Amino acid sequence: MKRIAIQGGYGAFHELAAIKYFGGEEIEILPRDTFRDLLSSLKDQKSDYGIMAIENSLAGSILPNYNLLKDTPMRVIGEVYLRIKQNLVALPGVEIRDITETFSHPMAILQCKHFFEKYPHIRLIESVDTALSAKEISEKKIGTAAAIASRIAAEKYGLNILAEGIETNKMNYTRFLILKENGGEIEKSLVNKASIHFALAHQIGSLSKILSIFSFHEINLAKIQSMPIMGKDWEYQFYVDLEINDFDMYQKALESIKPFTSGLMVMGEYIKGEVYFD
Repeated sequence: MKRIAIQGGYGAFHELAAIKYFGGEEIEILPRDTFRDLLSSLKDQKSDYGIMAIENSLAGSILPNYNLLKDTPMRVIGEVYLRIKQNLVALPGVEIRDITETFSHPMAILQCKHFFEKYPHIRLIESVDTALSAKEISEKKIGTAAAIASRIAAEKYGLNILAEGIETNKMNYTRFLILKENGGEIEKSLVNKASIHFALAHQIGSLSKILSIFSFHEINLAKIQSMPIMGKDWEYQFYVDLEINDFDMYQKALESIKPFTSGLMVMGEYIKGEVYFD
């Protein structure tokens, strides 16, 4: 049985991402309070794999997670794109007019703002996790509260779905990375995506040179994310996702950019993820 560490409680979207990625395999979900706890679980070998959200199509990148990954031996071995369907859930018998407050993760609240404009009497309160919010309402029998959570969270904690699909934008996707300490062996001929990071000084044309090299080697940049380097004025760390058609050309591209970068590291080489629907 594969042990999968996730951020959040049972029924979180991270659990759904794990179920989708590992298909019919037998897995054990290990909830962790924070992403740092998740990585510690992998490092201490208490879990075999980790699932980490890295970006959302509406809210953008989860920037702290990039830095967390950079400072660990965890490597990306895969990815999942999950269509996020948010639901308003509450105890059986509770109706929307009974609700005075709704709990959920800040990102979930952000995704559902327009829905709650119709219910000004409901106060939105941020919590650490969507599923844990549902769990607390269920265990404490809070009849005046609701949670924004997944369908499986409602099922796990015996809650009713009062309103389904309350997210503002129906094209709401989250990308999850599949992590393993020191990575895993994937046949090079199957690899069609990679995640790397490197540092660049703030100099004229420095990034342009890198982009030109990738273009010359016919490497498509699926994503590029920059972050300032703490303590180094005007120097930036870049996190880049590359789409690979020819693995040899990809390796040649990495060799070619080395003279123009510092701290170049491959975070993972893997197979491009599938898109799943809740």
